[in-house]
Amino acid sequence: MARLVLPSKTLAFSRKSLLGLISPAPLQINYFQKISKSSVRYRHFLSSKVILRKNCCAFYSSVPAVKKTSRNLICSVATEDLAKQVEEPKMAMPTEIFLKDYKKPDYYFDTVDLKFLLGEEKTIVSSKIAVFPRTEGSAPPLVLDGLDMILVSVKINGKALKEEDYHVDARHLIIRSPPTGKYDLEIVTEIFPQKNTSLEGLYKSSGNFCTQCEAEGFRKITYYQDRPDIMAKYTVHIEGDKSLYPVLLSNGNLVEEGDLEGGKHYAIWEDPFKKPCYLFALVAGQLQSRDDIFTTRSGRRVSLRIWTPADDVPKTAHAMYSLKAAMEWDEDVFGLEYDLDLFNIVAVPDFNMGAMENKSLNIFNSKLVLASPETASDADYAAILGVIGHEYFHNWTGNRVTCRDWFQLSLKEGLTVFRDQEFSSDMGSRTVKRIGDVSKLRNYQFPQDAGPMAHPVRPHSYIKMDNFYTGKLLYF
Repeated sequence: MARLVLPSKTLAFSRKSLLGLISPAPLQINYFQKISKSSVRYRHFLSSKVILRKNCCAFYSSVPAVKKTSRNLICSVATEDLAKQVEEPKMAMPTEIFLKDYKKPDYYFDTVDLKFLLGEEKTIVSSKIAVFPRTEGSAPPLVLDGLDMILVSVKINGKALKEEDYHVDARHLIIRSPPTGKYDLEIVTEIFPQKNTSLEGLYKSSGNFCTQCEAEGFRKITYYQDRPDIMAKYTVHIEGDKSLYPVLLSNGNLVEEGDLEGGKHYAIWEDPFKKPCYLFALVAGQLQSRDDIFTTRSGRRVSLRIWTPADDVPKTAHAMYSLKAAMEWDEDVFGLEYDLDLFNIVAVPDFNMGAMENKSLNIFNSKLVLASPETASDADYAAILGVIGHEYFHNWTGNRVTCRDWFQLSLKEGLTVFRDQEFSSDMGSRTVKRIGDVSKLRNYQFPQDAGPMAHPVRPHSYIKMDNFYTGKLLYF
């Protein structure tokens, strides 16, 4: 994964690219904010401020009544309880996760079949999961993560569960007494992508459906063990209005598609390799593609497609060049060949993560893919080359070989950063690339390590894992 980056204006010479000038020094924009003061302390501050003015300002009593009333109203709004301002369902406070507390899951998943019925008001998600216990014969409760959805039904081996057989709260679905041995778990939920402003899980923006599941977004799609050591093979069935969503994409290879009654159509995608749920992806909308072919060293013909809104297709030429260069370089240098028949890239302006390495369906913010000679600088071209390479290289370092838990985030990101740095060095000037990397360390990483956001490469605990997607883990 990469946060959204903007290239700097520093320029340097290249020896092999199409450009002639390359600058490998992007500027980092972090998308998390740290709340440093609680609302209680804020209320105390405001109250103290009013008391101080009353006791210590001789002219306070002479202030006109209208201004006094206005001042009191301001304090009233600021000190009103949050529960009165925003009506939200009550949920337990998130708990702190410690590295020392890691334990293997009680259950593993073998296969996951997902069906999405995309709608204008809600989306119905049906999942069928093949479950088996870690220890044969044991049957502890099965705890599934889930947020912001409505549970419609739960079945085990085709039989509907009664309400007393499971428990649902704001964050979990718990199957109290699952069967011993292997079984099929079927869950139907309703989610509301149009109202999903967190941009995690499945959301809809500018008429397109899109997903972002790293680190813990999949739990907003369906109930699941949302952790990276749960790896399964996915088959995804997507249905939607053909006029509104002519393109239906997911992970893996496209195995079937066709038309349905009522102006709808469907697509079925199958990923033959096991993956954690944070690599799941779905895109549906009105997009067009630039197509090309890459032939691997073993002779496999891989279809390459870069999907964008129609007006942006002409700006994807350099991105396609960068993708093919990365695929060839990974074969030559690391001996790693692409393992599917299709590789899709989607570039949309509403993707806030920057770039995401979902298996065979990379999703980017448009800034990191689109370039035209009339407006793009050499630094823009260099940034696109690097980030396209980075996300492609994740296919092996991050996807096929992934993390045990999120405390190992630096392993998949650090190794892949090294690979993309080597790629950019070979495509341009190794010396200039190294100078740019050190410059980023000094300008961004050193100040962070000296400030309140400093943290070790492998944290000892976290409350929200998103807060650790910083320069320390993503760029160096």
